[in-house]
Amino acid sequence: MIDLSLIPVAWLYGFAAVFGLICGSFFNVVIGRLPKMMELAWQRECAHSQGAQVSASPAYNLAVPASHCPHCNTPVSMRDNIPLLSFLLLKGKCRHCQVPISLRYPLIELASAVLIVGVFAAFGFTLTALAYTLLLWILLILSAIDIDHMLLPDQLTLPLLWLGLLGAVTVLPVSPTAAIIGAVAGYLFLWSLYWLFKLLTGKEGLGYGDFKLLAALGAWLGWQLLPLIILLASATGAVIGIGMMVLGKKGQGSPIPFGPFLALGGVLALFIGEQLYQWYWQWAGIL
Repeated sequence: MIDLSLIPVAWLYGFAAVFGLICGSFFNVVIGRLPKMMELAWQRECAHSQGAQVSASPAYNLAVPASHCPHCNTPVSMRDNIPLLSFLLLKGKCRHCQVPISLRYPLIELASAVLIVGVFAAFGFTLTALAYTLLLWILLILSAIDIDHMLLPDQLTLPLLWLGLLGAVTVLPVSPTAAIIGAVAGYLFLWSLYWLFKLLTGKEGLGYGDFKLLAALGAWLGWQLLPLIILLASATGAVIGIGMMVLGKKGQGSPIPFGPFLALGGVLALFIGEQLYQWYWQWAGIL
């Protein structure tokens, strides 16, 4: 087993950053393809339920087809598929058709690297830090998919929930009791809010994916941080929503994905949740 104490800290952070960039490149594939894979699966299920013959279609998954430019369909070569570096060398354009490459690709790669480095800086080079890295990476993927498709796939939210409960009995600094209560309370809070809003307005204000995501955050972080996550998510969502309406990006009543705000609330609660609670208690004169 490798003794990490013998490796210079700067090297460890460098390795973590490079690994984060590489994983971020894969996350872009998941973000781009998982919703399409789900759509194709739904279409096949609908056709099968109606007794229609399902024709064989080309394979489409996370590995097939190979990466290609969405505009000219030219396969992306290895030299043009180096995380972040290729985007910079290509000046943000496809080598063949010169159509601009979406900024989302380098931003996801960079965010992936920043998250893993940030977790190791906060929690050390431990199994707990690795677990939190997995949490933040899945939150990153979910946020991007929700922004693009207003969708939080069960394929990610449910495993995230179970991993949080499993982590509570292994490597996470959260008791199993706090994790279980957090999962139940997180789900029931948004579920109750959903039905209250629907009864009052006849409209759906939240999606079931939001319930499952908050349940997962409750499992990972414990019920104690749920009020802070909800407060941070609601506050940032309100500020950004109002800002988008003022700028004309969204009309009144237009849906805005709530998943990214829940994820942001979870990230902030993970890193500075205890400090925020202490600051509030001191400000309130309780401590």
